[in-house]
Amino acid sequence: MRRGGACVERAVGGVNAGVEALRVSPRWGRYVGRHITSVTYVGRRSGRTFSTPVGYRRTGDVVVIGVRLPDAKTWWRNFTGDGGPLSLVLDGRDRTGHGVARRDPKGRVTISVRLDEPA
Repeated sequence: MRRGGACVERAVGGVNAGVEALRVSPRWGRYVGRHITSVTYVGRRSGRTFSTPVGYRRTGDVVVIGVRLPDAKTWWRNFTGDGGPLSLVLDGRDRTGHGVARRDPKGRVTISVRLDEPA
């Protein structure tokens, strides 16, 4: 890995940790949680479990995640083609669903998640 790449990964990890801390904080969590959630998924190639904070919009059983700077990120590629399973924290509870990534003609990437019925 290039030296600059490791610096960027550390910086992104720090930002993600800060966003996650805000999302779960007693003071700010209820505000931040309206627009930010944590998505957890298993990597297609590695088989490892990953979690990352993401911005989202929800309408009923559908959650739309906008991927910012998609060409600089790889996690969303786990949901290309037929998509894949994931879980999200919504309203303080883990919800499972199936996400499918799509790239529009302008290069923007969104992941549409159809939520499973609550347990």
